[in-house]
Amino acid sequence: MIKELTWQYFLSKEKKLSYFKNILFIVEERKKKGIIVYPQKKDIFNVFRFTSFKSVKVVIIGQDPYHGPGQAHGLAFSVLPGVSLPPTLRNIYKELRSDIPNFTTPNHGFLKSWAQEGVLLLNSILTVEAGKSCSHANIGWELFTDKTIHTLNLYKEKIIFMLWGRYAQKKGNIINRKKHHILSTSHPSPMSAQHGFLGCRHFSKANMFLLQQNKQTINWQPKIGD
Repeated sequence: MIKELTWQYFLSKEKKLSYFKNILFIVEERKKKGIIVYPQKKDIFNVFRFTSFKSVKVVIIGQDPYHGPGQAHGLAFSVLPGVSLPPTLRNIYKELRSDIPNFTTPNHGFLKSWAQEGVLLLNSILTVEAGKSCSHANIGWELFTDKTIHTLNLYKEKIIFMLWGRYAQKKGNIINRKKHHILSTSHPSPMSAQHGFLGCRHFSKANMFLLQQNKQTINWQPKIGD
């Protein structure tokens, strides 16, 4: 029995399994055919690098990475400094402006500071082909991220899960609602943000839940730091 579960331990176990090896094989085979895959190989697992298992307070579940050049870097909804804000992230910032006092829309979409505060920005699918949304659906990533959420559900308590859109809401079936908080609404994309996301107040609600647990709240103002 391990003393304290870490993402490194979790990943080391999964990487030995045939389904996981198959995912990486498929991705590499498509690259060999000249297909561009995002994010870069070194960034695929950044979600686990920037948010330790111990520190997870909030989980925001996305669908799959952005499929434009230079956008995806391993954190759901986030883009690197200098990259134009995607429409979905613009809607996230729009909701934050109405929900969080003194929030100002930053000139970047880099959400690493959220990750470092305990917000796990987890896509359901961790890779994508250039210009093709959901092109790596059903190659095994969904099983991997199901297992990720199952592990959080089992070994943690009182995590706040934000499930935006039907794809993320499917993951809600894995979560014990007696142990954790679930905040569910439509996806922040331009197609669906008007159907519940705008006005959902998930960010202030998450901080309220954290205060009730005597935990440090999340500073939702994204900052570019180390």
